[in-house]
Order: sequence, then structure tokens, then C-alpha cells
Amino acid sequence: MLRAVLFDMDGVIVDTEPLHCKAYYQMFDAVNINVSDELYASFTGQSTITICRKLCSHFSLSETPETLVALKRKYFKTIFETDKDLHLIDGVLDLIKDYHNNGITLVLASSASMVTINNVFDRFDLNQYFIAKLSGADLKASKPHPEIFIKAAQTAGYKKSECIVIEDSTNGITAAKAAGIYCVGFKSPHSKKQDYSKADLLIDNFNDIAFQKISSFFL
Repeated sequence: MLRAVLFDMDGVIVDTEPLHCKAYYQMFDAVNINVSDELYASFTGQSTITICRKLCSHFSLSETPETLVALKRKYFKTIFETDKDLHLIDGVLDLIKDYHNNGITLVLASSASMVTINNVFDRFDLNQYFIAKLSGADLKASKPHPEIFIKAAQTAGYKKSECIVIEDSTNGITAAKAAGIYCVGFKSPHSKKQDYSKADLLIDNFNDIAFQKISSFFL
């Protein structure tokens, strides 16, 4: 029986990917590196510190990963506060309410920083639906490592077989499957060049996993 849903945030709940992209490329310019589209796409779903460590190694930068993180977060904060077009992904609020009203436990498992998570949840009044929020930035390992989803299932208080993950990135889907949890791959219009082949179910509309439909898979 389905008991809990573990949500990713960026690209699944809210369309912050374009904002993150702007902030990252401002940071790239600040440290004079040229990041290809392919390299940038490979970072989707990973924490900022993990990405910055890879950048420092790949480009042999003199700056520390922590310096890059601070730059990126400074740019993101400005963009987040001034961008009027930030909105929830179409249909996700109805899905969240549908699960919540049917007694499903909801946990957020995002690679975003807790500051960003709290800003998004406060802006869109989402705290009332979720019992917990986990940030990959606070964990030892980042997606595609399964740690965040293992902890999210434990936080939900149910067996992994009673949980599903909703993810939009290669790294997130890989992490969910490595954790041994059923994974719905959401083909987000804001996440490009991602590999959904490991997902148990692939969707491009949240109506496809409404409570009555998805719960029938777990009877």
C-alpha cells in the first residue's frame, strides 16, 4: 500500500531551474570559466557544494569550492527576490493537496540548500502539506548517492516498498533506484538532457499519478 511520497523540489514542485541557471552562469563569469551545456546538464540534481567541487577540479581553479558556493548563492538570492515569474510547476499543487487529503505522508528530499527550500515553501505556503524537508546540502553525499532518499523514507516512517519518489533528473532517479524505492520520472519542461530510462514510470502530466491512479499500483 502506498503510504508516503518523497518529492524532489527543483523541476518538480517549483520552476527554479532557470533561476539557478542564471545564478550559476553569473558565477561562472565571475571566476572566468566556460561551462558547456553538456557539463552543466550533468550537474542537475546535485548539491551546490558538489557541483563547485567538480568545477574546481575540472578547471583547476585557485578559488575554493566554498567561495564558488557563496558567489552562486549571492546571485541566486538576488534573482529569487526580484524574479516575478517564479511559479509552481503546473498541476503540482493539486497533486500535493490530493495526496495530503488522502492521508499520504509527504516528505521533501531536495539537493537545494535549506535556505532556498524554506524560501520556496514560505512563498507558496507549502509547509502545511509536508511533515519534513530534507536538504542534500546537509548530508554527506549528494544525488546520485541514495542517502537523501533512504533518510526521507525513514523520516516518513514507512518501508521503502510503501514509498514512491517523484524526480525529474538523471541523478535523482539514479539515487531513488539505488535506495530501492519506486521512482516516477517527471519529464519536466525545465530539465533538459536528462536520462529517464531507470524510472519505473515516466510521466509528463501530474494527473497521471493522482492518488486513485498511483495507489492502484500498490494494492
